[in-house]
Amino acid sequence: MTSPAPVTSGTLAVPDGTLYYEVRGSGPLLALVGSPMDHVPFGPLAELLASDFTVLTPDPRGHGASNDVDTTKDSTPELRADDLARLIGNLDAGPAIVIGSSGGAITALALVLTHPEAVTTILAHEPPLRELLDNRAELRAITDDIAATYLAGDVLEAIRKFFAMTGLNLPEEAMLQMFGGERDARTLADERFFYEHELHATSGWEPDLDGLRKASGKVVIGIGEASAGLFCDRTSRALCTALGIEPEMFAGGHTGFAEDPESFAKRVREILQAR
Repeated sequence: MTSPAPVTSGTLAVPDGTLYYEVRGSGPLLALVGSPMDHVPFGPLAELLASDFTVLTPDPRGHGASNDVDTTKDSTPELRADDLARLIGNLDAGPAIVIGSSGGAITALALVLTHPEAVTTILAHEPPLRELLDNRAELRAITDDIAATYLAGDVLEAIRKFFAMTGLNLPEEAMLQMFGGERDARTLADERFFYEHELHATSGWEPDLDGLRKASGKVVIGIGEASAGLFCDRTSRALCTALGIEPEMFAGGHTGFAEDPESFAKRVREILQAR
């Protein structure tokens, strides 16, 4: 049994505050990014990849320990991509492979458009690109209602609506355990930031498809096998169609990297070795 890779934590100054990140392992630089998810759920996957890569796991702005930023402005994909480019440059080990999940997948797509020099490959796993779908007008209205419901104080109903829109399954008992009752102040602040300043800016992002086609040699789109027919499966396939590429399939669903990190790490290696 191998010992866990030593983890080094750090902070990086950005124009409106500081960002928190962790690094472990050795080898080519690989970043694991979420939105709104912080670095913690990526820990097991990062540990598995650290034998072959220097793995960067940052907290995105407004979440986790990256809370010392201007939380009154929207967290756009371009702003998060700029943050990530700064982190990659700060480590002086790039360009990087970037694996992004959900909103982090959109961050990765924005990064390859705005800072192509910072990346060799991006793997965008299930980017929730609402604007690529035919029913985007309906989805805009649903998203507006979700955010308004949350900001009006009905947290559980907003989260029920969010899960209904995405098709993700969370039993009511589990929802009450996760989102009901007393929760710590940091979690509540992160959650409010998402609904107030991140949800619209992320799901409503309209990618530069021509730019992504030009960068398509660097772009991989991943989809979880268990996501078939769900919101992020449809958005990911719509992006693949627009770019003229085929998706790469992974075990599990939208958070397959956390559900089965060993399978996810194995698939990542297979994809990267084939490129």
